[in-house]
Amino acid sequence: MGKQWLTLLQWCDSNLPTGAFSHSFGLETYMQEGKVTDKHSFKKWLKVYIREQLIYSDGLAFRLVSEALQAGEPERVWEIDRILFAQLLPREVREASQRMGERMLKLGNDLYQSPSLADYQQRVREGLSFGHPAIVFALLARHFEISPSQALLSYLFSCTTSLIQNGVRGIPLGQTDGQQLIHELQEELIQAVDRIGQLEPDDLGIASPGLECSQMIHERLHVRLFMS
Repeated sequence: MGKQWLTLLQWCDSNLPTGAFSHSFGLETYMQEGKVTDKHSFKKWLKVYIREQLIYSDGLAFRLVSEALQAGEPERVWEIDRILFAQLLPREVREASQRMGERMLKLGNDLYQSPSLADYQQRVREGLSFGHPAIVFALLARHFEISPSQALLSYLFSCTTSLIQNGVRGIPLGQTDGQQLIHELQEELIQAVDRIGQLEPDDLGIASPGLECSQMIHERLHVRLFMS
């Protein structure tokens, strides 16, 4: 477990060069509208994001990809890739996920000899697939024989801490506030993994209209710190 644990730590590190620090996924719109202004309002936003978008997009996709890999059904993985790309209606978020997925794929292939990652990267190059961070992370977990539930929790944690760091910079908040939020949301993430395990495949792509609208509005903000 030592090497597996270190691999998880590396891929959840905020210094991983995926470009996550450039994206707020709609948070910046709420900030400019005066709806997220402090730690309390930011925590409320994070809970909504986790419960209404992260669970039903990245989280469920991760679970479905893990199940497809276990069953030896690679075509199902490519199908989920297409669904994830199509159901991300806000252009900036769709492009952000694609860029981050491509960067994760390149990094994974530079570091490891993984046939599944190599196949995925080749499909993206040929325009057959789009690339998504959740799928890359699931492929990595499979390659290193990491428990899907443990890998899923780690992935959700990584997504959440990236958003918290961006909120600390953008709102702004103190670094201690950011660490408190990471600590206070631990139970929320554990519950998210349990919830993901209860969902049906048809639930993939459900999203809060408010979040989607904020992500679309972001394109037209006069001043922006983030790309999405």
